[in-house]
Amino acid sequence: MDIASLLRDFAFSKYESACYLALVAQHPSNGSQLSKRSGIARSRIYDVLRGLLKKGIVFEIEKGCYVPLPFEELKKRFRSQFESNLELLEKQLAAVTQEVEYEYLLTLRGREAALKKAAEIIATAGRELYLRLFPPTWHHLEDPIRAAAGRGVAVRLIAMGGIPPVFDIQVSHPEVAGLYAKLGGETIDIIVDREEALVGMFAAERPDQSPVIWTRNRWFVTANRDSLRHDFYHYFLDKLHEQRQPLDAHDLAIYNLIKNDD
Repeated sequence: MDIASLLRDFAFSKYESACYLALVAQHPSNGSQLSKRSGIARSRIYDVLRGLLKKGIVFEIEKGCYVPLPFEELKKRFRSQFESNLELLEKQLAAVTQEVEYEYLLTLRGREAALKKAAEIIATAGRELYLRLFPPTWHHLEDPIRAAAGRGVAVRLIAMGGIPPVFDIQVSHPEVAGLYAKLGGETIDIIVDREEALVGMFAAERPDQSPVIWTRNRWFVTANRDSLRHDFYHYFLDKLHEQRQPLDAHDLAIYNLIKNDD
């Protein structure tokens, strides 16, 4: 998207965008100079300038000579206007929004949309993240997950493959070697603050068409969070009964935390 198109998103007309950009590039300028640089006909340029003067985007420093509002000031104005409008919208929507006792399960379609939403909800985490991820998804979301941990969010990670030990509360799924083939794809499970869930699978044959569920439905979130907690127990049972190995001090610390994290 070019600069003129971006400006039009902030209620600039096509001609206003062109005129402002021409003036930013070289100022002070008169109408004739702006007409040549912007491609706006001389018969229109003064109407455009009058509109920008009225909005306080352009200033006439002497007769027929114009300068632009500096971009830093324009940015402040845009931000203030956006936040004011958003606050007003929030109040008006709150007044008309129907109160319900449930939340819908919303379907995101495809890997790209799901990973974008995943990064968004991880960025909002304030208390805890339960995660069950295959390596490709981990590598895509590693930065926002690490950022969450850095601001004090408790991360509980079940690694579905070659993810290096990063967090204190992290285990590897004991059956990961055959799971991708058994499942037919790469699962993604993210539970944020016991309030929000992103759950689904990127099918091996059609990852860009695969449905992934995002919701704040309380029962769905609770059930899927418990599913991830139980995978930690799966790790402990496999180590004790299949591998015939005792739990070490780190394992016991994880066990006690997950046991009490209900």
